[in-house]
Amino acid sequence: MSAALYQANPVKKMIVESIFFRRFLKAIFAANVFALIIFAAGCAATSKGRYFGKTAPPKAEELRYISGAEPETLDPQLPDGQPEARIALALFEGLVEYGPKDLQPIPALAEKWEINPTVDEFIFYLRRNARFSDGTPITADDFVYSMRRGFSSDTLSRTAGLGYFIKYAEEFNSQKVFVFKDGRFLTEEDLGKSIEPRPIFGPVTPHAEMLHSADRITLYADEKKRAKQIDSDEKLKKLTEGAKFVKVSAEDIGVEAIDDFTVRITLKQSAPFFLGLLAHQFFRVVPRRAIEKYGKDWTRPENIVTSGAYRVKEYLPYNRLVVEKNPFYWDSANVHLERLSFYPVEELSTMMNLYKAGEVDAMLNHSVPTAWIEEIRQFKDEYLDFPENATSYYAINIKKKPFDDLKVRLAFNLAVNREALSKFRKVTKPLYEFTPTGIFPEYDEARKRVAQEMNSNGQQIVWPGDKPFDPERARRLLGEAGFPVIKKGDEWDCPSFPINQIAITFNTNENNRTVAEYLQAEWKRNLGITIPLKTMEFKTYLSYFKSLQYEGFAILLWSGDYMDPYTFLSLEYGEDNQGGSGFYDKEYDRMLDEANLELDKNKRYEKLARAEFKMLSALPVVPLTVAATNWLKKPYVKGMYPNPGTLFPWKFVYIERDEAKWDKDVQNILTQRDEKVEKQLAELLSTMQVSTKQVSSTQEKQAGINNTR
Repeated sequence: MSAALYQANPVKKMIVESIFFRRFLKAIFAANVFALIIFAAGCAATSKGRYFGKTAPPKAEELRYISGAEPETLDPQLPDGQPEARIALALFEGLVEYGPKDLQPIPALAEKWEINPTVDEFIFYLRRNARFSDGTPITADDFVYSMRRGFSSDTLSRTAGLGYFIKYAEEFNSQKVFVFKDGRFLTEEDLGKSIEPRPIFGPVTPHAEMLHSADRITLYADEKKRAKQIDSDEKLKKLTEGAKFVKVSAEDIGVEAIDDFTVRITLKQSAPFFLGLLAHQFFRVVPRRAIEKYGKDWTRPENIVTSGAYRVKEYLPYNRLVVEKNPFYWDSANVHLERLSFYPVEELSTMMNLYKAGEVDAMLNHSVPTAWIEEIRQFKDEYLDFPENATSYYAINIKKKPFDDLKVRLAFNLAVNREALSKFRKVTKPLYEFTPTGIFPEYDEARKRVAQEMNSNGQQIVWPGDKPFDPERARRLLGEAGFPVIKKGDEWDCPSFPINQIAITFNTNENNRTVAEYLQAEWKRNLGITIPLKTMEFKTYLSYFKSLQYEGFAILLWSGDYMDPYTFLSLEYGEDNQGGSGFYDKEYDRMLDEANLELDKNKRYEKLARAEFKMLSALPVVPLTVAATNWLKKPYVKGMYPNPGTLFPWKFVYIERDEAKWDKDVQNILTQRDEKVEKQLAELLSTMQVSTKQVSSTQEKQAGINNTR
């Protein structure tokens, strides 16, 4: 967020001027006695009514939503947090949108699309009535600009890696160079590699011909790194003698405007999940004119131009963000809410009190405190506890001692009782691998098949899924690593372990602290090691985590960006990955690439599973739990579903004033039909006319298209 957005003394100003803050104080005061009873009794609510607190629809067509941490920025291409993602879904739109119940891609600014048989090239046909919030048309050039901007190293996007499957996107983002010699760019063929020609999908253009020719050789732009890269390969060394080095440009990446309303995206290889990934906020269209005019200040309320169903009405940082219906939005007739109010609140009991007082209508996921859960579960029309495409784990900094030793990493993994942790948390399930179980059932089966095959072939899986809690073996491994664990009365002690060099680091949040304290207690109890806790603000934490500044352990709560196991496995892909552990393995990358070339779903899943076991053999993480949605919404809030990512396409959400039509028994909300939502979905999907000549039924399913909707 631009520093200019923060007014002088903003907290003082908000206390004096903010209506919401005054209501907030009233809500806290009114609920104060209630909260004391809760915490004294160790339970949550004492209400005997049908609903948890005040339950009356707001007078206006408005949803008041607690969004979590203060958004880092309103620019959709920069951040990678869920609070920002949910706001971006209101303000910006992409080629496709998340389906409200299952997150499968549905038409958005693209009314239809075509995919080639190898699922590595896509053609999108844009709506001709699409407009930005200032009334200017949205064209194919805007999408080309937006993606080039997102991949530019100057943008500093933390999610650019999601689009690395687009040809030359990674090379452009990493500021690499092509090799130019004798009047042409050198290619992999010049290195003796056999390249099979790729047919162009759609109209033949010079840009398409360039992308479908043999892959160009790319090298580091940094002269020292490039010299080392060249010296390591004699053939490359000879080829580059007398050559010039040309920076990969924005114009080289695989995104093209065929005409004003047709966008073509060319990937470097098959990616069956790619269509679903395009709903991510990184790929949403942003306003070139506003960005070029205002620079970093383009997201200020007075400057921002949006492309989604809503536009910014009011923004008071650390207080509220109010967005109103965008009258220029192409589908404004089907946008039900006149406005959305996002409130940045992180303290969980405060969220609960505001909800109970009727000051807000819904809240973000993971928001019901553990101590409240058993009592809150009785409110069956409001409490949403569903499987989530998300995991919780602690990354281990394997670049720093003592965790550069595999035995030490395995010991700490074996000393955590995940079953007990999940029973304590009440809404999670134990996680023993890297990808969540129960979200991708077919992948779960493939993983079992691969594990059985590896075991029958005598291949040892380092991480023992059949016995994940083994304190005795953990102590033995620490001793073998040079840190003997000795018995002291009824307790264990490991006096030589360098606890002054490590910490358990997490971003500020009650649930995060609870988990950190649990791990601290487990390792003290089972290994005799008390590791200090270290906490920091979320915005500071992310860069600290990803730059490997931490020592020991650092938490990562990862919510999948799309519905495919690769959204988790890709965290550890590449040298500069998002996993935050320092893990990098070329063989692991190769295995993932090979898996994504496989168009048979079962075979692809088996290859992904082998790659996962390969990565787990290095144990760069301590897997902990599979998350659950765990949040509340008022029964009059309709069209808002506990989908696997708790990501909401806001235009489906509406306020139902007829109490007879309020949600009841939300345990079945994903299977119950809401005619208003179903009609809206059917109208959107009616534009989809994917050519069966170009996309087989198997490929349709893998690409995320479901013509049976």
